[in-house]
Amino acid sequence: VQLQASGGGLVQAGGSLRLSCAASGYVFRSYDMGWFRQAPGKGQEFVASINWSATSTRYADSVKGRFTISRDNTNDMVYLQMNSLKPEDTAVYYCGRRGSVQFDYWGQGTLVTVSS
Repeated sequence: VQLQASGGGLVQAGGSLRLSCAASGYVFRSYDMGWFRQAPGKGQEFVASINWSATSTRYADSVKGRFTISRDNTNDMVYLQMNSLKPEDTAVYYCGRRGSVQFDYWGQGTLVTVSS
């Protein structure tokens, strides 16, 4: 299983970024996927998840209404559209695969820095 996130960068508060995650090594369309983040000096935080068929999504309260998760089962990709970014969104973002019970694989992250 390989998960590679990309699309991070430096953006001003109020701006937008779109993160991408390329999955390989397993049957992508069979698994729910999610995005997580870890801010400097803090623990892992759930951001958003999407089920295998893209018919159900969940969001952390802190990003609800600003972030949108989506997936492309043809190209084995999952995305996170981030709008109205705030300095507190600064973190390393990484995608994860949800196994039968819990998330079981995470990829290398991509750094998002939001300046005030």
